[in-house]
Amino acid sequence: MTFRNKECRFSVFVLALCFALNGSLVLASPRLAVPMYAVISIADARNQTPGAIVTVEGSVTVQSGAFNSSTFDQGFAIQDKTAGIYVSITENPNLNLHRLVRVTGVVADDGFGLLILRPASLADVETLTGASLIRPVSVSTGGVSEATEGKLVEIAGTVTRPVRQDLTFGFSVFIDDGTGEVQVFIPASTGVDPFTIPFITPGARIRVVGFSGQFQTQYEVLPRRRGDIRQDVP
Repeated sequence: MTFRNKECRFSVFVLALCFALNGSLVLASPRLAVPMYAVISIADARNQTPGAIVTVEGSVTVQSGAFNSSTFDQGFAIQDKTAGIYVSITENPNLNLHRLVRVTGVVADDGFGLLILRPASLADVETLTGASLIRPVSVSTGGVSEATEGKLVEIAGTVTRPVRQDLTFGFSVFIDDGTGEVQVFIPASTGVDPFTIPFITPGARIRVVGFSGQFQTQYEVLPRRRGDIRQDVP
């Protein structure tokens, strides 16, 4: 669902009448007048009051549409040197990992505790020249929290429970490195089936790279692809 109201987006159709060579009137195509906003850091955007419109730039850390089965959108995540954020959009902008983008949107809560950025349309997602690799920050399982939300993180720990299937949304794996148990949620739309990964069993150690997210009161890490889940060998 797009987010549009008088406070957060406006558009002006500029109508121009011009005379053609044969003397007839020609109506020019309407153009959308998009307000310009200064680019701010993602950390500053996250500190804005919900409902504020911001423009940020960052590198894609979650490819668009990867989490569709759990977010019900075609969104993606971006990160800069200060922070990261999930961008919720209904149309798929076909963004791959590491792509640099500029996004204008409304700061909002997704309804389940996750802070997001919601563009009005694909026109508010601009692909920039180049690409930039964002390396995950290593955190403890107990350290996955509000402080890491929106970032690409890496955790490692012992699998504490059997894999839980929650289709059509995805799968839950819980791991603990001794600092506290955390959920690794694998959206079904990533194509990753943990039941086919032999080392994801209770008592085994695994290492996971993923998006640091939140669902209601539970913080979680969401891997984006099969390569984000590895056996943790001492």
